[in-house]
Amino acid sequence: MKALLLVDIQNDFLPGGALGVREGDRVIPVANELMARFELIVSTQDWHPPDHQSFAVLHPGRRPGDLIELHGLPQTLWPVHCVQHSHGAAFADSLRVDRIHKIFRKGTDPEVDSYSGFFDNGRRKDTLLSAFLKKRGVDHVFIAGLATDYCVKFTALDARREGFQTSVVLEGCRGVELQAGDSDKAVAEMQAAGVAMVDRAGVAVGTGRERLRAN
Repeated sequence: MKALLLVDIQNDFLPGGALGVREGDRVIPVANELMARFELIVSTQDWHPPDHQSFAVLHPGRRPGDLIELHGLPQTLWPVHCVQHSHGAAFADSLRVDRIHKIFRKGTDPEVDSYSGFFDNGRRKDTLLSAFLKKRGVDHVFIAGLATDYCVKFTALDARREGFQTSVVLEGCRGVELQAGDSDKAVAEMQAAGVAMVDRAGVAVGTGRERLRAN
């Protein structure tokens, strides 16, 4: 069975949001179109407490984009974003959330960041996404959302580690690009791990006709 996994299509990651991704709003119509093709749709949601230690304001003298060590893990510092119950943490208004069967929240522990929809960055806590998908017989996940070079990448890599055939619908993703070229590097890393890059025109669930993107 194939499932669609949407990653963090939330207000704070859209243009004008606290951590706005350039052209991030363009993933929404792609996601809505894809949802009509899948029987099972799940989504991740960044859901930070207000004292999340990835927020640069909690580290005097630091600013967003700085890299620190946090409890033994490398940590990029970010603007305050996706705080629980805030407008920024809500899904984009035009996203068809009524079609989403289950939402998996991540980033809830203030001591560790969580880019992947499956585990936190230290792989210490499991969101139970993998168990949910496997219980329903899913063996292939298609991923779209924000952002290519962070949460999409880490979610796709963990999907492969969990044994799922994994395809990223690249038209339905955009990157943060803290450094120019970060998204291209993320795509290369995902491909090296066995993740396929597909276009939405080729996603015909049930037919096996996923058209691969040329490298």
